[in-house]
Amino acid sequence: METNRKYMERALALSRHGVSYAHPNPIVGAVIVGPDGKILGEGYHRRCGEAHAEVNAINAVADKESLKDSTMYVTLEPCSHTGRTGPCSDLIIKMGIPRVVVGVRDPFPEVAGRGIERMREAGIEVVEGFMQRECEQMNAMFLTAHREKRPYICLKWAQSADGYIDGIHAEGEPPTMLSSRLTQLLVHRVRAHFDAILVGSGTVLSDDPLLTNRLWPGPSPRPVILDRRGRVGADRRIMSLDPIIVRDDKPLPEIMHDLYAEHGFSNLMVEGGAKVLQAFIDAGLWDLARVETSPIALGAYGAVKAPDLRGWIPVETRMADGHNVNYYSHNPLIEAKNI
Repeated sequence: METNRKYMERALALSRHGVSYAHPNPIVGAVIVGPDGKILGEGYHRRCGEAHAEVNAINAVADKESLKDSTMYVTLEPCSHTGRTGPCSDLIIKMGIPRVVVGVRDPFPEVAGRGIERMREAGIEVVEGFMQRECEQMNAMFLTAHREKRPYICLKWAQSADGYIDGIHAEGEPPTMLSSRLTQLLVHRVRAHFDAILVGSGTVLSDDPLLTNRLWPGPSPRPVILDRRGRVGADRRIMSLDPIIVRDDKPLPEIMHDLYAEHGFSNLMVEGGAKVLQAFIDAGLWDLARVETSPIALGAYGAVKAPDLRGWIPVETRMADGHNVNYYSHNPLIEAKNI
């Protein structure tokens, strides 16, 4: 079994390379091993719409005949449906791979065990749930979305040393800058991993943000605006980015389900302001909170108190430019080592 761990650990390491461009698909790694323990081929899912990990691993094998006496280790169940690419389970059957070790079942409705069932029906020995915990942690976003039928939700804010997210300023002036240039860059790095980014109408009216990923390679998330009173006008900069505007009075869980079911979002960053962030916290509707604390105290100039996470203990703390960045987990799949 330790030998098996070595190959699945390699598949997990490979899967990480797809973290910036695979979404909304999962990140997946695959390793093909010969009977002598030699790795014959390996691959990962590089980009959404391109070949899956299993295909890339098979294509990397020089002698295709050797596949008929091999074992594939793959972090997530091979797909059984035709989307932008063909079913990986069918390719595995076609190539004659006799044994497949799977980390975790794919909860996506069009797969959901069908890939495993198809391979077993073809006579392939399938070992299911090997290193499942590690494989689940690697795909916490994807698995949470399809199991809970809502996007994986990350709350994000920056606060002063004395717990404010904004200070006193005149109307039309920009919000108080609590992040440094470096920590701004790191936030944009995080944004590149999300399908959508949500703010309330108050943030749009006061800050006129774009919410794009300008400081790090990768796509920008699509804006979502909670605007139940129809306050946001066409003159706001964000309106040029085709935002989704939520104007109904549905409870937050229903809105999140709609973002998943109607728009296909598997993950969502919530950037505030304080009222919106606190609403998600009070509803227990979050998976990860990223809280940056500046060394600057606002004192008498503090105007807007930060959301309340008292009682929560960070699972990880990092330092950047003298700023503390604390991560809080509300999801059992999220631990310090996989943030």
